[in-house]
Amino acid sequence: MDARLTRQLFSPRMLVAFLMGFSCGAPLLLTSTVLQAWMTEQGVDLTVIGFFSLVGLPYTLKFLWAPIFDRFTLPFLGRRRGWMLLMQLTLILALIGLGLTDPGQTPWLVALAAFFVTFFSASQDIVVDAYRREDLSDNQLGLGSSFYVNGYRVGMLLAGSGGLILADYLSFDQVYLLMAASLLVGIVTTLVCREPPLTRGTPRNFREAVVEPFVDYFNRDRALLLLLFILLYKIGDQMASTLTTPFYLDLGFSKTQIGAVAKLFGFWSTIVGGLVGGTILLRIGIIKSLWIFGILQAVSILSFSALALMGNTITGLIVAIVLEQLTSGMGTCAYVAYMASLTNKKFTATQYALLSSCMGIPRVIIAAPAGWLAELVGWPLFFFGCAVAAIPGLLLLPLVAGQYRRDSQ
Repeated sequence: MDARLTRQLFSPRMLVAFLMGFSCGAPLLLTSTVLQAWMTEQGVDLTVIGFFSLVGLPYTLKFLWAPIFDRFTLPFLGRRRGWMLLMQLTLILALIGLGLTDPGQTPWLVALAAFFVTFFSASQDIVVDAYRREDLSDNQLGLGSSFYVNGYRVGMLLAGSGGLILADYLSFDQVYLLMAASLLVGIVTTLVCREPPLTRGTPRNFREAVVEPFVDYFNRDRALLLLLFILLYKIGDQMASTLTTPFYLDLGFSKTQIGAVAKLFGFWSTIVGGLVGGTILLRIGIIKSLWIFGILQAVSILSFSALALMGNTITGLIVAIVLEQLTSGMGTCAYVAYMASLTNKKFTATQYALLSSCMGIPRVIIAAPAGWLAELVGWPLFFFGCAVAAIPGLLLLPLVAGQYRRDSQ
C-alpha cells in the first residue's frame, strides 16, 4: 500500500465520514423494523402497522426543504456544522419522545413522534451529504463515500438487529433511549470536525435558494440524460434485492438460515465491497469505477439465477449473497461519489437532496410489478431479467463519461 493511499485511508476526514454515516444510518430502522416489532407486541392491528410506512415520506421528499440549509447559516459552528448539531439534537429528542409513547393506547401519537424522527433524520441526511461533498476533494469523494456508506450500514445494524436483540431483555422504551444515546456519536463528531471552506458563496434570497439550484442543474449540458443515468444505473440491483427474502423462503431456506447468512456474510461483504470500491476508485477515478462496478453488479445478479436452478443449498446461498452484496457495495460507492460530483457547492444541500431522492424512485416503482413478473416467468428468468435491466444504465455511460470530462475541464 503506497503512502498516499495510507494517508487517505487513515485521514481524519474519512473517520468523520464514517461516524457521520453511523449517525445517519442508526435512526432509519427505528421507525420501521423496530417500531413494527413494538407495535406487533402491543397488539396493534396489522392494517395500522402497514399505514405506518407513510411516516418515511420525508426521506423521499427531503429536497422540498433542503434549500433552507443552503440559504441560512445559524449563528454558531458555521453553515454546515451549525445545522448538523441542531438536527442531531432535535433527532435525539424526537427518539426519546417516540420511546415514551404507547403504541397500544395512542397509535396516533406514535405516528406523530415517528414522523418527527424521520423528518429530523432526513434533515440530518441533507446536511451531512452537503458537508461531505464540501469537505472532501473530488479525488477523495469515492473513498469518503465508501466510509460513509459503511458507517451507515453499521448504524442500521446496531439499530435494527441490535435493537431487536435488546428488546428481548429490555422494554422497548428503554431500547429507544439507548438508541437515542448512541446518536451522541454524531454530536461529538460535529463539535470536533472542521467547517468546510465556503468556496462558492451562499444564496442571498428565496429565488437563489429555491429556484436557482434547479435552474443551475437543468441548464447544464445533458442534464436530463445524467438524471436518467442516476435512475437506471442501479435499477437491476434494486430490482433483484426487492424480492430476495421471498425468493430464499420459496427455495425452502428457514428464516434462521436466511437471517444468519444475510447478517453475517451479507453485512461484511457490503462493508468489504465499500472499502475495496473506495480504494479502487481513488486509484482509477469515478468513471472507470462506474464501468467496472456496474458490470460486476449485473453479472453478480446471475448468481441468484444459478441458485434458483440449484435449489436449496447453503453454499449456493452464501455465494449468491456474498457476490451480490460485495458488488453492490462497490457500485454504491462509485454511484454516490458520482452524484456528489454533479452538485454545485453553492447549492450542495438542495441539489444532492434532489439527486438522492431520484435514486430511490426506481426502488419504489419496481416494487409492485416485480412480484408479478417473478410469478409469471419464474425465479431463474426473473433474475436474468434483473441482470439485463442493468444494461441501459451501462449504455448511457459513454455519454455520461464524455460530459464528466467536459465538466471537469
